[in-house]
Amino acid sequence: MAERWYRNGVIYNLDVRAFQDSNGDGIGDLRGLISRIDYLGRLGVTTLWLSPIHPSPWRDGGYDVIDHYNIDPTLGSLGDFAELMNVADERGLRIMLDLVLNHTSAGHPWFTSACSDPRSAHRDWYVWSEQEPPDRREGMIFPGVQETTWTYSDQAGAWYHHRFHDFQPDLNITNPDVREELAKIVSFWERLGVSGFRIDAAPFMIECTEPGGDPENRDYSVLTELRERTSWRRGDAVFLAEANVPDDDLIRFFGSADGAANRLQMLFAFRLNEALMLSLARQDSTAVADALAALPRLPRHGQWATFLRNHDEVDLSNLRESERETVFAAFGPERRHQLYGRGIRRRLATMLDGGQRRLRMAHSLQFTMPGTPVLRYGDEIGMGEDLRLPERDAIRTPMQWSATTNAGFSTAGAQDLVRPMISEGPYSYEQVNVTDQRRDPDSLLVWFERMLHTRLECGEIGVGDHRVIRVEPAHVFAHRADVPSGSIVFLHNLSDRPARISLPVHIEDGSQPVEVFSDREYPDLDLGDLELDGLGYRWIRLRRSHLRH
Repeated sequence: MAERWYRNGVIYNLDVRAFQDSNGDGIGDLRGLISRIDYLGRLGVTTLWLSPIHPSPWRDGGYDVIDHYNIDPTLGSLGDFAELMNVADERGLRIMLDLVLNHTSAGHPWFTSACSDPRSAHRDWYVWSEQEPPDRREGMIFPGVQETTWTYSDQAGAWYHHRFHDFQPDLNITNPDVREELAKIVSFWERLGVSGFRIDAAPFMIECTEPGGDPENRDYSVLTELRERTSWRRGDAVFLAEANVPDDDLIRFFGSADGAANRLQMLFAFRLNEALMLSLARQDSTAVADALAALPRLPRHGQWATFLRNHDEVDLSNLRESERETVFAAFGPERRHQLYGRGIRRRLATMLDGGQRRLRMAHSLQFTMPGTPVLRYGDEIGMGEDLRLPERDAIRTPMQWSATTNAGFSTAGAQDLVRPMISEGPYSYEQVNVTDQRRDPDSLLVWFERMLHTRLECGEIGVGDHRVIRVEPAHVFAHRADVPSGSIVFLHNLSDRPARISLPVHIEDGSQPVEVFSDREYPDLDLGDLELDGLGYRWIRLRRSHLRH
């Protein structure tokens, strides 16, 4: 077993349908992903998180599943998946799957059976109400798009609960048969070699839902049971959960039996993400410094997953209204940029106006945060979005491989593509693509390769204790990561104004600080008088020991 492999890795999230088409039908597939696996190996990522790949009517990006034990036929077969596992293993890459256990598609055989007869064995697999629930217009996840959380089924003669869209009925997690089935799903994919699962909508998955009930009534034992089942079969499998909950609840998702995380090993760091966005918008380090200092201490083996952009909107719901408006003004000023009243549906490159220096500084900042970084496909080349597409589809356009037809993604006609290519403007595939950047030693892609490989050599980031270093001016953010074998300090200038910084750090006798990564080659390394260009960044190793501790 590779001990805690997830703590010093890089997770790359991709939508198989939008990555590479191998058969000319306009839809990316597993064989296409296999053909691009060496690109991912060279990039320097260690884990591939695949967005939903199960059979689905694809009304919500595959998060409306109709069969948890198979591959959607447009993507390939279980045999293709096994081949993907083989080629990934050969290159030292791990596979993580999206695990959608909160709900199914309304077309799932379980729900069809549940609606057909009140005596069906699957009736109690879902959440029902004989009377109109008093809270049916409360708790919507997609305000402005979704109108209710309970919908009446004429066939079933009852109301069913759906935290998300009405075509995604929620499973009844209080039913032991449902819990046993969910454990079987996890075991099935584990046996096929999957190393981890990203649990979609984790807080809603463990809700004990009833009409008019308390949405905070959660059964955390569901997570404990899943973790125990995976540990019995594969000791190194990891759960990464989407749980945008108050800080007081975060530790309950990790669990802390005997001081160790006994439920989930990883959670997305939503508070840190919001703070990063606010600091980038203000060009001031205060928000990220405060957020980093306030991060709860995690149980042993617990880990944050850090991100700037993911497959959804930038969620700013936990910021104060004035703070949210600041981020909107900087990164999503137009109404079409915004979504659900709380987020931004743009890629990072366009949010930062395509400025290469600002983009590299922002990614450097994310990749030095405590935890494991998550990178969304296409961000390594600075892809943009297509705001003509609805809601979150704007940031889910096909990967741009080259300046050839359909960006090298597919040989199908443009009308048959899973989503349109970005074909106009500064982010078109003719302007932004892998092939052109591969030839340019100063490109964002080449920079990413260098940064990712450097990051993998800096184990202090993933497992170390992180501390903020208060420095002036305020637009410079400084922090350090320490482990028994080494220490690194990081400087990031959030403004385009250059600065000089005096670092109040102690250097042990015999240690010689070394710059391991920076925006340019700086002159003499004097910690008492460090130069930092506008939008510059510096990773400085203070010490390193190769002795065993």
